[in-house]
Amino acid sequence: MRSKVDRHLVQRGTGWETIEEPLEPGPTLSALSADDICLFDCATMWLSNQMLAGADLKAAQSRLIEAIRTCPAQLVMVTNEVGHGIVPDNALARQFREAQGRLNIALAAEANLVVLVTAGLPLVLKGQLP
Repeated sequence: MRSKVDRHLVQRGTGWETIEEPLEPGPTLSALSADDICLFDCATMWLSNQMLAGADLKAAQSRLIEAIRTCPAQLVMVTNEVGHGIVPDNALARQFREAQGRLNIALAAEANLVVLVTAGLPLVLKGQLP
């Protein structure tokens, strides 16, 4: 995972400020200004971190959604759709798949624009591209 993050940092270049906050992004989001643009990459890793930490997923998701609602910056959320494949054969993977689906529904409900990208092709599901 570290090498993946490092690769993304190189690809994004020096014009980006990177903040790694694996569990509680609320304080970071609330510290942003209305002039900021924040790329939250990604909600799927955030959920994985919550599950691995044994967090109460419903409470953690509520905190995340509230942080998004009150974030003064323009916020771009990256997430993954994990429900398009087969149903996993183990309980933890099924729990993750269901939790990710619930999180994606909650994120989409808050968003002004939702774009599904598959095979590099964007499909607008909600809102309009600027």
